[in-house]
Amino acid sequence: MTGLTRSPRVTRGAIIGLDPANPLASVVAFQYNPDEMTRSLQARAATDTAAGAGRNDALRLYGPPIESIRLTVEIDAADQLAAGDPLATSLGIYPQLSALEMLLYPKTAKVLLNTALTAAGTIELIPPDAPLTLLVWGVKRVLPVRLTSFSITEQAYDPELNPIRARVELGLQVLSYNDLTLDNPGRYVFLAHQVVKEAMATAGSLATVATTGSGIVGSLSVGV
Repeated sequence: MTGLTRSPRVTRGAIIGLDPANPLASVVAFQYNPDEMTRSLQARAATDTAAGAGRNDALRLYGPPIESIRLTVEIDAADQLAAGDPLATSLGIYPQLSALEMLLYPKTAKVLLNTALTAAGTIELIPPDAPLTLLVWGVKRVLPVRLTSFSITEQAYDPELNPIRARVELGLQVLSYNDLTLDNPGRYVFLAHQVVKEAMATAGSLATVATTGSGIVGSLSVGV
């Protein structure tokens, strides 16, 4: 046996919550990449052009589209249990589920601080920020996102009632530079993503022209 295989090494997708106070609190690499991902894009454009109103805005874009993503993640401790992994043996997949759930929780330290300020007569009006969350889907798609919906179906348990298999349905909204402040690093993560997408679009268009020949270019020139 050489140990070689013809199967390519599959890059794992991940969801990462960037929290400077606890960098490892919400790092979830997908055990199995989802089989499908549903993406919905809604243009940020003027919509009222009735009776000539807003004609100058008919083709105007006020920012990148509003993009929503839905995917389902499967988490299973079977392989870890078979290998005798101590964390899976004692806790099942509870740690992985907790890492995902913490994307929706304000930090306990911040809650306690706000409680103390309230008890002292100081009013804290600013809600705590959630960690900057990134959806990592290969090197060409790293997106700042907000978790908008989260459904967990726990499907099996160990003798201590720790979950050992679950299906997690996630709804995400992509955060663009329209949604983030100038000092938020997620703004520049999105800009980098858009630059990659522009390069992909150019490469795809060049390939299309090369495949179809000059006919499509001639048709466009006649139309113009």
